[in-house]
Amino acid sequence: MLDTIRIAELKAEVGEDDFAEVVALFCEEVEEVLAELHLIAPDKILGSIHFLKGSAQNIGLARVGEICLEEERRLRADPDLRPDVARIREAYAASKIQLLS
Repeated sequence: MLDTIRIAELKAEVGEDDFAEVVALFCEEVEEVLAELHLIAPDKILGSIHFLKGSAQNIGLARVGEICLEEERRLRADPDLRPDVARIREAYAASKIQLLS
């Protein structure tokens, strides 16, 4: 679920103390997008999913990034679909627990 190599790289880049701050900011931003994802206009969905994917990959939440990539592909193939928000939230919640421990 986690990309431990990316997490170690990020800790090395920002330092152990600032890593906690980065994680807190990440969680705040992601949770805000997840809370509003079902309300976002269809023409803005891909941008939000792309943001979630990039953010997750940058912080080391590999599974969340993979699911968002799958959703991006699915939504590009059929723009009338809505994202599987529950699946993204579930992966995020499980990954967040691991990230914070």
